[in-house]
Amino acid sequence: MAHRLSTIERLTPELIATAELVVETHGEGFVEITREAARFVEQSGGRDGALFVYLRHTSASLTIQENADPDVQTDLVTALRNLAPEDAPWVHKVEGRDDMPAHIKGMLTGVSLHIPVQSGALKLGTWQGLYLVEHRSRPQRREIVLQFVGNRA
Repeated sequence: MAHRLSTIERLTPELIATAELVVETHGEGFVEITREAARFVEQSGGRDGALFVYLRHTSASLTIQENADPDVQTDLVTALRNLAPEDAPWVHKVEGRDDMPAHIKGMLTGVSLHIPVQSGALKLGTWQGLYLVEHRSRPQRREIVLQFVGNRA
């Protein structure tokens, strides 16, 4: 098996830009935030570096996933429902039947991402998009911190 490492590019960070993105969800499912993240990098004046994305909640999550076929998201929601069903004998039920399963799904999928940025563009794969994954059944207001660290355009 052959491995090949590209040329190593070095930079000294000269810019740290931070903003908060508020997303109103419609309940369980995926909300793509790729455009908003790319717009943030552009408006921050970033060129090369990294975009950090952090969700300030424990019953939703962030993921990088296919953005070409919406059936992928439908199947992923089904898979997560099977992993943490609402009708399991959960002890924590204070916020409703969907809350404990939402916490489990959030723990499995995570609340932070980092994406390389090169020449001001997110270095995502051809069919990749950034998503907020809502695990609660009712609409929610979610807060996402976006932070770019790198050099200026």
